[in-house]
Amino acid sequence: MSCSGAAINSRHNALHAIRLVQLTDTHLFGDPRQNLRGVATLPALNAVLACAAPQIETAEAVLVTGDVVQDDAGGYGHFVAALDQLGKPVLCVPGNHDDVELMRQALARAPFQFCGHADFGDWRIVLLDSVKPGEAGGHLSRAELARLEQSLKTAANRHTLVCLHHHPVSMRSRWLDSVGLDNAAEFFEIIDKHANVRAISWGHVHQSFDETRNGVRLLATPSTCTQFMPLVEDFAIDTQPPGYRMLELGPDGSLRTEVLWLDHFAPSSQSGSQHPSSSVA
Repeated sequence: MSCSGAAINSRHNALHAIRLVQLTDTHLFGDPRQNLRGVATLPALNAVLACAAPQIETAEAVLVTGDVVQDDAGGYGHFVAALDQLGKPVLCVPGNHDDVELMRQALARAPFQFCGHADFGDWRIVLLDSVKPGEAGGHLSRAELARLEQSLKTAANRHTLVCLHHHPVSMRSRWLDSVGLDNAAEFFEIIDKHANVRAISWGHVHQSFDETRNGVRLLATPSTCTQFMPLVEDFAIDTQPPGYRMLELGPDGSLRTEVLWLDHFAPSSQSGSQHPSSSVA
């Protein structure tokens, strides 16, 4: 499946660290009151945006790694309304609960970008479509793998961050690993050929993850609504609140990141704490 979206180019000084705020798995509905597993998803997103406002103000872009809606295209209108006012580029990939074509149409104007790649200073952000229609698990088509190869090859001297929805490595959770990226070996065959790849980041797993493979940082980001219990055989919901990730991409290829969680978020309420707690890595 192909992706569209013109590259966004930053005019920032090449020596400037690039800051991104990553949101994922918002699971919005057309009905703004609808909840997912006890969490009203639109109020949860609004609470996260309020919490992240200081970081968004200084960020170059907002990164969104899929499952924008919960199988309800009516949710795209709420997503656009919430993020359109931020005054930042919004870089998006689809997830398995998204309708890829309807999402592409909903995000077919600035400040939104659907897949493609975006260049900011010394970094290129590559945005992949890993959706396998009708299935929870993911797959990168031949066209997407070719586009990944081309995006990495033409990045010149830029460092790269590769983003997709599905996890390409084991989360050490039997049920979750059954719905990961099914052609991860092909994905990593390309990644391993390009020394400019510094990190890979994804959504889907509703939890924080941070490891390194062959010098490449591997990152998963919590959902803006409910979280999954890590390291379990069968599906279970965690007690962690909504969260998001901050990324700081250095001109030398270094990466600093921090996961922030909303404290005391009331699952079915209209608001959450404006004071996040953090987990720095």
